[in-house]
Amino acid sequence: MPQLEHIEAIEKRLWNAADTLRANSNYASNEYFLPVMGLVFLRHAYSRYLAVRDKIEANLPTRGGKTRPLIKEDFSQQNAIFLQPKAQFDYLVSLPDNADRAKAIIEAMESIEADYENLSGALPKTEYQELDNAVLGQLLRTLNPDELEKVSGDIFGRIYEYFLPQFADQKAHDGGEFFTPFSLVSLIAHVLDPQHGTVLDPATGSGGMFVQSARIVEEEQGQSPTDRLTFRGLEKNATTIRLAKMNLAVHGLEGDIQRAITYYEDPHELVGKADYVMANPPSNVDEIDADKVKTDPRLPFGLPGVNKKDKVSNGNYIWISYFYSYLNEGGRAGFVMSSQASSAGGGEAKVRYFVKQARWLAEQFPEAKLCDVEGLVKLVNRAEIAANDWSLTPGRYVGVAPEEEDEDFDFEEALREIQVELEDLHAEAVKLAATIKKNFEELGI
Repeated sequence: MPQLEHIEAIEKRLWNAADTLRANSNYASNEYFLPVMGLVFLRHAYSRYLAVRDKIEANLPTRGGKTRPLIKEDFSQQNAIFLQPKAQFDYLVSLPDNADRAKAIIEAMESIEADYENLSGALPKTEYQELDNAVLGQLLRTLNPDELEKVSGDIFGRIYEYFLPQFADQKAHDGGEFFTPFSLVSLIAHVLDPQHGTVLDPATGSGGMFVQSARIVEEEQGQSPTDRLTFRGLEKNATTIRLAKMNLAVHGLEGDIQRAITYYEDPHELVGKADYVMANPPSNVDEIDADKVKTDPRLPFGLPGVNKKDKVSNGNYIWISYFYSYLNEGGRAGFVMSSQASSAGGGEAKVRYFVKQARWLAEQFPEAKLCDVEGLVKLVNRAEIAANDWSLTPGRYVGVAPEEEDEDFDFEEALREIQVELEDLHAEAVKLAATIKKNFEELGI
């Protein structure tokens, strides 16, 4: 079996095992969510730790015949987390059944937070006291199968990323809004191609935009993302911030993610300073207090429509204005937006236009080299948009896809069928008209 298929099988098997364990317990998804992701974080951190430890030890300096002990800076340079012995996953798995697993896991998390100030308060701890000792033992063993020792690559990075959408589908936290599909994140990151500077996500969620940006710098540019990129984020939900910090940490990254309601707060003060803005904000929000944002410097084009309740009628253009204002002169933005924002005329559709288009683009253009596709994709410049009165309605640009000719199509036969159908419809219309006339006569009309 090719390795990719093997990894996919492992991902599904691990998730099914963890979810089955939840289903057979008294825990709801929202109670199980953070403890499980915390253990996946620990296992991922241990996997990266092992992957670089031997290389680090081989290059440690010696003095007087003694080799310097490992320190966290050694691992930070390799985009990994330094783990004290009590925080290493093998130690936790080996605990006997009479040991207090919750206490041991909490101590492991505390040791990591002590070494990494940016993770202080972010890792799950007291949540483990709510889980049965036997359940914790099963979870630890489930996340440590022997077959993982034979798989190369960042396998637990994939597993961490696989678990996120599974929990999102279960609405285990924040209605699932914390997660953006990886196909969309990858598309946005590849189109922007971040190389250096500040990356801002004003609706951070689980931090996927940051992780993918770092991946591009590391894998495609051969550079260290920690040297090239600075991550800044805004997120309203405290638990989601914890999830994002774990996501960054297991990939050897750090970011300054502030808790804030982006509509009203701007703690990073990055107007005109960001090199890249990447986001998947909430769509079609209609409860933004217009009075609170009307003088916000992030609205260079003024307020969009305001309803009778003094609320911004639709928040989509608030977000777009904010993204625009954050960019420096050469900055670029990539974001997910509701189809309502693609037309100044609005409308009531709630379908996210870019979701469907992005999936197609990701499949057809894996190298992110876009080209015109009649009826679907059109690359335009500002002059062409201006000539169309700044409308972003796709139909103004993409045209109509050429129809494929069917050589076996019988036009005459099709026309005969249409004529027969038309005659039937006409006869039915005459019958209905007679019935209506009769009803009117009976009513004396």
